[in-house]
Amino acid sequence: MLKVVKIRLYPDEQQRQSLEQSFGNCRWLWNYCLNLMNETYRDTGKGLSGYEVKKLIPQLKKEYEWLSLAYSACLQQVCLNLGVAFNNFFEKRAKYPRFKSKHGRQSIQYPQNVKVAEQSVTIPKIGEVEAIIHRPVEGKIKTVTVSRNCSGQYFASVLFEDGKEKPSTSSEGKAIGVDLGLAHFCITSDGSKYDNPRFLKKHEKNLKVKQQHLSRKQKGSNNRIKARKKVAKVHTKITNCREDFLHKLSRRIVNESQVVIVENLNVKGMMQNHKLAKAIHQVGWGLFCTMLKYKAEQDGKVYQEVDRFFPSSKTCHICLNQVGSLPLDVRTWTCEYCQAKHDRDVNAAINLRDEGLRILTGRINPGGFLQGQPLTSGTGDKACRPDVRRSNRGRKKSTTALSVG
Repeated sequence: MLKVVKIRLYPDEQQRQSLEQSFGNCRWLWNYCLNLMNETYRDTGKGLSGYEVKKLIPQLKKEYEWLSLAYSACLQQVCLNLGVAFNNFFEKRAKYPRFKSKHGRQSIQYPQNVKVAEQSVTIPKIGEVEAIIHRPVEGKIKTVTVSRNCSGQYFASVLFEDGKEKPSTSSEGKAIGVDLGLAHFCITSDGSKYDNPRFLKKHEKNLKVKQQHLSRKQKGSNNRIKARKKVAKVHTKITNCREDFLHKLSRRIVNESQVVIVENLNVKGMMQNHKLAKAIHQVGWGLFCTMLKYKAEQDGKVYQEVDRFFPSSKTCHICLNQVGSLPLDVRTWTCEYCQAKHDRDVNAAINLRDEGLRILTGRINPGGFLQGQPLTSGTGDKACRPDVRRSNRGRKKSTTALSVG
């Protein structure tokens, strides 16, 4: 089974210069090949594959001698990654490949000859780099991606094969529905509510001061570079706090249940609401669902998504009666049919759990029957809204392709 461990690197000054040189060479090669592909398609109407542009590397090394300072396998991997980027674009999993900038995050991929020791990582043409390895890397190393973020921190993401088989998936056990929100980050079907930490709001004052200092610096000056790094460090702090919260919460939910059911939200579409865009952007719903999915798969558990048009909040989980309208400011409501009083979020989580279990046990046909018999449980029979146009556009698949040899 493939696993990834992200390691913090502490290179010395000479190693930093070598890494920056490798970043720059790979970035230049990416931009050169992307421009060549664009011009070739514009002139001939035919594109170039990643393997075709990879053959140009020996000639480019003769023309640009400084290109040989980078590890040759890294340069070849740049061309292959560019080919994968175009495949993802043609299959509508990603946008058209863009030119890379020297500003922002930098990365380089080593497909071989990287060794991981107890407190160091040996990288070709870089040497032995000091590192903090918080988790053991046991198995065959596939690829290592060395990166530098905007605040100047270096990391190595190690992809390795641990030699263990993927555990078989079983749905026998506790099932839990998770409803995502803003007032509370998530609400589970058993009534647990987890507050939204709002890390951006906590650091917003500090971020504002740092950004004001940055705006007053002259463009191109060293002081502006220093001020930009201070702003980047605040953003890094916010990101680390958010990821720590999401990792701990997703691990807790996966450990306590066998089946995890969430709603397939259209986060990009919800961001069009300018009143809620900032709040939605800082919670990290998409990252949280990704964490739930891969952690459940690694433990042999089930991760299930329910369609975004399923009326989980407006349906009574007791009698399945559905109300016509339920504005966002209404947090509790009473069912007109069975007189049951519902908490909006807990009721939605319970309906998501029931709908997810119905999907796992069997799918309903257009007539509303399951295996020839009318539905006596679940919410699929009365919660169906034929007047709502459904869409198959869910959360996109991964935009990278791993070739494991």
